[in-house]
Amino acid sequence: MGTRAEQKPKPHYHGHRERLRTRFLKAPDSLPDYEFLELILFNAVPRRDVKALAKELIDRFGSYAAVLNAEPALLREFKGISDRALVEFRIVREASLRLAQKQVLKSEVIGSWAALLDYCTAAMAHNPVEQFRILFLDRKNHLIADEVQQKGTIDHTPVYPREVAKRALELNASALILVHNHPSGDPTPSNADIEMTKRIVETAKPLGIEVHDHLVVGKGRHASFRSLGLI
Repeated sequence: MGTRAEQKPKPHYHGHRERLRTRFLKAPDSLPDYEFLELILFNAVPRRDVKALAKELIDRFGSYAAVLNAEPALLREFKGISDRALVEFRIVREASLRLAQKQVLKSEVIGSWAALLDYCTAAMAHNPVEQFRILFLDRKNHLIADEVQQKGTIDHTPVYPREVAKRALELNASALILVHNHPSGDPTPSNADIEMTKRIVETAKPLGIEVHDHLVVGKGRHASFRSLGLI
């Protein structure tokens, strides 16, 4: 018969979790993607070694950011991904988006272009379908509103220039920045992108509304219509 001193040994991953947390606190930038994902999974999967799961998720989706943005149905295909894990992923994703958005909101948008790109990339780069959003600006180029206008398929989003102009007038916006993503990861503007942008510019200009730029967001890359001479 065992004694109180004969305690069940701690699981092998117990020490690993503490060591990983300590490394994160000392040098968070030193952690590879799968270890960062492990940290997120610790709260959702308390009694299991999640290193293998984290690596499987990274291999499947490509990066921790892509994992956080993946469709819940796809994530649930992995053993260990429960509703609790999905909540943890959503919390981290929304926290990062809010931080990025704050950087855009607190200053003149045109003067904080890097922050704007960071925000758009975080919000849209890993979406599995195309999404078209508009940043509405006032006369001082401060953000009035950031709205998703349309969601489409993996390679097309229907956009109606009159609806864009109508919404700009409702918000009393003086300028717009158009943004959409390419789920393929390649941000090169398509002929349809170029034609649609031209129609929005032509519709907005007589109303005194300027289109500053149209950004196409890919995975780790972006394209600017203004820089490409397309506006």
